[in-house]
Amino acid sequence: MTRRHFSLFALAAQAPAAKIRVAMVGTGHGHAASKIRALQSLPAYDFAGLCRPDPHDPAVGAIFSQVPMLRFEDVLRDPSIELIAVEGADAADNLAWATRAVAAGKFVHLDKPPGANLAGLRKLLEDATRRKHVVQMGFQWRYHPAMQAAMQAARQGWLGDIYRFRASIDKPILADERAHLAKYRGGMMFSEGCHLVDRATGLLGKPTRVTGFIHHHGKLNDQLADNNLVILEYPRAIAEISLAGFDPHGNSHRYVEILGTNGSMRAQPFEQARLHVQLKQAAGPYEAGEKWMEPPPPAGLPYTPDFIEMAAIIRQGAKPTYSAEHDLMTHEVLLTACQML
Repeated sequence: MTRRHFSLFALAAQAPAAKIRVAMVGTGHGHAASKIRALQSLPAYDFAGLCRPDPHDPAVGAIFSQVPMLRFEDVLRDPSIELIAVEGADAADNLAWATRAVAAGKFVHLDKPPGANLAGLRKLLEDATRRKHVVQMGFQWRYHPAMQAAMQAARQGWLGDIYRFRASIDKPILADERAHLAKYRGGMMFSEGCHLVDRATGLLGKPTRVTGFIHHHGKLNDQLADNNLVILEYPRAIAEISLAGFDPHGNSHRYVEILGTNGSMRAQPFEQARLHVQLKQAAGPYEAGEKWMEPPPPAGLPYTPDFIEMAAIIRQGAKPTYSAEHDLMTHEVLLTACQML
């Protein structure tokens, strides 16, 4: 995390004169329960309650029965609610709900992936920009300490000339989850691999060519794209992102690795993050040689850094770390890789 992020978060963590009232729409996203807890833990926010426009949206977890239930139409009309977090199970629903929220004059936190319609996302971001509001994307590892350290080292030139970005996000997928993921052509790459596409484009920018190998290799006849590889080509680098739904130890095998002419950095695993550093010559704060490090985790609960930054955006006019242009480009790359564009 850069010094700018540290100072921004420290400033935003102080409760503003008026708390930001926030509501959540949707319950089915895997991040929804954790984001309610994150919002409730931050002094900058007043969590107003939860909307469930689709009664079939799953609501797994006790916390959903412990918060007020609201009507989405009432939330849209309530001027005291400034932020809506969109956390439904279906990407198309989420994009539609976010569009209504922006039209009602709200800031939006939109969880991944941000819909399956690039034109719809473009319109959403343009409308938010015109209203001087922000749609913040809920990509999970934007504030991951080991990934941030590796990306900072790459940007500072400490790894030399970057020629390769490699990442994997394997996980075992159970039968009940497969049906949900199979709804979209990109399958697991669309739903899970989007996180790593965001990390690759966050470092290397827009690729010159995108190739997706989107395959169904599982024994179940659900046509889920469950064994996937994406190649992003750049003038002087290549990014490789792989994802499969079979590895019983997938969580421990997940990694992000950045390789340069002076060495490499590898974040693995993602939980209880560890960073493998291997440099030919000392650079920045890192010594030559090979070493495993454990960067300190961000303060607070999971997802609090996202909402701390959002509080600074709303109350202090802070500039988002990731622009609307980056988010739109990243989604275009994802949809192209998933053969969904």
